Amino acid sequence: MKKALLISFAALSLASCGAKKKIAELEQKNKECQDLLNSTTMKLNLCLTEKDALSQQNEYLKKNNSDLINSSKELTVLTTKGAENLERSLESLKEKDLKISRLQDAITKKDSVTLALVTSLKKNVGLDDQDVNISVDKGVVFINISDKMLFKSGSYVVTDKAKTVLEKVAKVINDKPDFECMVEGHTDNVPFTGNAILLDNWDLSVKRATAIVRVLTKDLGVNPKQIIAAGRSEYIPLVDNKTAENRATNRRTRIVILPKIDQFYDMIEKEMKTMSK
Repeated sequence: MKKALLISFAALSLASCGAKKKIAELEQKNKECQDLLNSTTMKLNLCLTEKDALSQQNEYLKKNNSDLINSSKELTVLTTKGAENLERSLESLKEKDLKISRLQDAITKKDSVTLALVTSLKKNVGLDDQDVNISVDKGVVFINISDKMLFKSGSYVVTDKAKTVLEKVAKVINDKPDFECMVEGHTDNVPFTGNAILLDNWDLSVKRATAIVRVLTKDLGVNPKQIIAAGRSEYIPLVDNKTAENRATNRRTRIVILPKIDQFYDMIEKEMKTMSK
């Protein structure tokens, strides 16, 4: 009986030891599974985080790509407009070059007319007297004739000697019906004492200009439509009036010859206005 009990107890002890070992193994496996689960969960969370980051980056890249496509379209439009603007600029430069060329042609023609006139006055007509000075300024011809050739002191009656010179001037004007001629009377700064007819240097300068005009038109056949009479008094001197010699220089009649080249001047004015726009 005792032997049987001992055997049963031994069997129970062995069974209990096997169960504990099994339980320990299961607990170890459970722990490993839990560790694996935890590690997998962490990796899953990391993957989800990376997925979100990649999704955001993907959205950014899509938007950036869309912006680039739009920018490319805009750049194409801008490039096309730039090419058109460049083409228009080149055309504008060509037009301006053409206008400048026309202006230069007009100025050359105007200068040619002026040069021909001066040559005619100095050589063909023979206006080379020391008391006659011919000059050109800005395309206008000026003939300054000393008063001692034209008038006596304080007088506006044209002398016979003056008519010889005026005949030469009249010949030039009559040969050029498209010219205008302005006759200007100039005095020195010595106040005119005045008389019943002349009040001051203004009167004297105007009377001398109209006296020359009468000789040119009535005696020498110049067309009155080509002539302008003007008195400038003492206010446009050639030199200062400090000496008697200088005052004699300032007492003069100036004949301004203006070629009627309206077509050239009109073209110049028109082109300049167009270029300024």
